[in-house]
Amino acid sequence: MHDHRRLGRELGLFDTDPLMGAGLPYWLPDGAVVRHTLEEYVREAERAAGYRHVYSPVLGKRELYELSGHWDHYRDDMYPPMELGGEQMLLRPSLCPHHALIFRSRARSHRELPLRMAELGGMYRSERSGVLGGLTRVRAIQLNDAHIFCTPYQAVEEAAGALALISRAYADLGIRASRHRLSLPGGGGKYVADPALWRRATALLREVLDASGVAYEAVEGEAAFYGPKIDVQITDPAGRESTLSTVQIDFHQPERFGLHHIGPDGARHRPVMVHRSVIGSVERAVAHVLEEHGGAFPPWLAPVQLVVLPVGADQEERAHAVAREATALGLRAEVSGPDEGSLGARIRRARLVPYQAVLGAREADDGLLAVRLRDGRRPGVLPVAEFLRRVGQRVRARGTALWDPA
Repeated sequence: MHDHRRLGRELGLFDTDPLMGAGLPYWLPDGAVVRHTLEEYVREAERAAGYRHVYSPVLGKRELYELSGHWDHYRDDMYPPMELGGEQMLLRPSLCPHHALIFRSRARSHRELPLRMAELGGMYRSERSGVLGGLTRVRAIQLNDAHIFCTPYQAVEEAAGALALISRAYADLGIRASRHRLSLPGGGGKYVADPALWRRATALLREVLDASGVAYEAVEGEAAFYGPKIDVQITDPAGRESTLSTVQIDFHQPERFGLHHIGPDGARHRPVMVHRSVIGSVERAVAHVLEEHGGAFPPWLAPVQLVVLPVGADQEERAHAVAREATALGLRAEVSGPDEGSLGARIRRARLVPYQAVLGAREADDGLLAVRLRDGRRPGVLPVAEFLRRVGQRVRARGTALWDPA
């Protein structure tokens, strides 16, 4: 059973320090590569799906969160206000209020809808010390978030498109959902009181789930305070379940913020907000991928994708030339030379690297590489250019496969 905290330390991906504080991990160079690659993957997928990216500040006035409803319904999970210049400022617990303000920053036409606004942004939650753990529960979160402003008639299609993005990302990451949950409100004062809007949003999400064909179960007490949501659940090797991705349909915040667009009839109309997160928090996503694969990341996500292994000192110069050629092609390559131990020891040390290229005297003279894959397969001796082309092709294709047939 793999524990991402142990793997993170062993592989030099992330760590913590008491002076930074609990629930505030820092990312080491290899971990930063994984995080950056995952973030760019999400941005690319979102751009291809018609999203536009924004940046918004991690602070907001208390009045902003009073308007959104977070202050009344989510205060226990927020950090206390900071007094700045006579105003109370808060670290944001969510990005949606900021995106609502961006939407209403100018007049909007129905021709702009659906308007898909995405951000990989920081948010902060005052988690109790007892629930913090590695990357799965942290206090500073990098969230893959987006809000789609659309008409009620577009909401089902947009939410279904978000589910499709989630499914594709899971396939590329080599992970799977353990179940889909329709999260509904429970009792108490945690949820905004508007039964008609709750019923309407729930009916739309049921339509999305039924059309998608995925099995799901409705669970009370797990909704967001402003609306129901689809939660895509994952399970770690110890059997603990958590939410990674979400899709929500929200009629509440557009009303609170007075959002509107001008329809084809020239009148004002209220948009719907579809909240969606493809991979959820970057921290939790990396933790789950680490545990799912035991540190053997899919080739496109691996911090080092290729290690070149010169057999002797005479081949080191050629090995560095191959690594530079790989780097110029966008691959992450390193050289592990004989000063780091025997060839067998170096191969074992690089066991999690997807591609290993052994370079002996004959290979160096003939422009060849003896190729080994992480899973033990040996595709044979290949010309350098062909090998790098095939690795690059596999990396660009994403997914978990190590090698394609010639």
